[in-house]
Amino acid sequence: MSHKYLPYHLGCTVWSLPEWKGEFYTDDAKPSQFLTQYASVFNSVEGNTTFYNVPDESVIEKWGQQTPKGFKFCFKFPRHITHEKRLHNVRGHVIDFVRLFEPIRDKVGPFMIQLPETFSSNELYRLEDVFSVVPKSFSYSVEVRHKDFFDHGKHERNLISLLKSYEVDRVIFDTRKLHSTKSNEASIIEAQKKKPKVPVRFDTTASRPVLRYVGTNDILNNEPYLKEWAIIVAEWIKDGLHPYVFIHAPNKVDQPKLCKHFHEQLSELISLPELKPWPYERQDKQLGLF
Repeated sequence: MSHKYLPYHLGCTVWSLPEWKGEFYTDDAKPSQFLTQYASVFNSVEGNTTFYNVPDESVIEKWGQQTPKGFKFCFKFPRHITHEKRLHNVRGHVIDFVRLFEPIRDKVGPFMIQLPETFSSNELYRLEDVFSVVPKSFSYSVEVRHKDFFDHGKHERNLISLLKSYEVDRVIFDTRKLHSTKSNEASIIEAQKKKPKVPVRFDTTASRPVLRYVGTNDILNNEPYLKEWAIIVAEWIKDGLHPYVFIHAPNKVDQPKLCKHFHEQLSELISLPELKPWPYERQDKQLGLF
């Protein structure tokens, strides 16, 4: 099965979640089958694993084999590069990291360079230094969190012109719903502590806008925001852009249903094929499952 026909990429923040067994995955799914089952429904995933640990080449190749044509991983640059070294003297590290993914180049979407909240406009030259050496055979996106880059002034303009000149996408991080929610749910309280509260930007800087939306766990409370984003994403697609959309739920178990709901919202605005039923729903018809 190929994902080539979708004009955008959609996915969750993880694929290896045991709690999805009997909900999203089949009852008897083994961890080694999670990625294949996940990729039979969604055509992208946030590759957060690489932020914490750089995988072996054999693992990377296996990921490539377990996913269909058109599937894209959006791997994060390791925190060693972005948070510990703060992009200072990292040219060699960056090139070594990106080259690891050459064997599965056709499965790699925009790499995500997530910068710490303390990374300010004074260090922007380091980002340019990274852009000047990264292999052009891949695409990149940058997530900033420092208030300098949301000043509607010169610092933000400098960032935008830098990203545009290197055709790098700005990651759009929308935590409005999460931070405006009053809840006693442990997963929401935890997410509110961890996720930054940054203003939302709706403009794009290159051809693959990356949206990371963090809301609540239920469909109803996310509805107005997902509807708004469906309208924007539909416009991007009509303008010839190829968006990447990742829907976070504080309780990760709920992510697939929120992704599906977003896809349904978008389908009301532009013509899209339906997502495949969950592996769990298909398990009785095992023939031709994937």
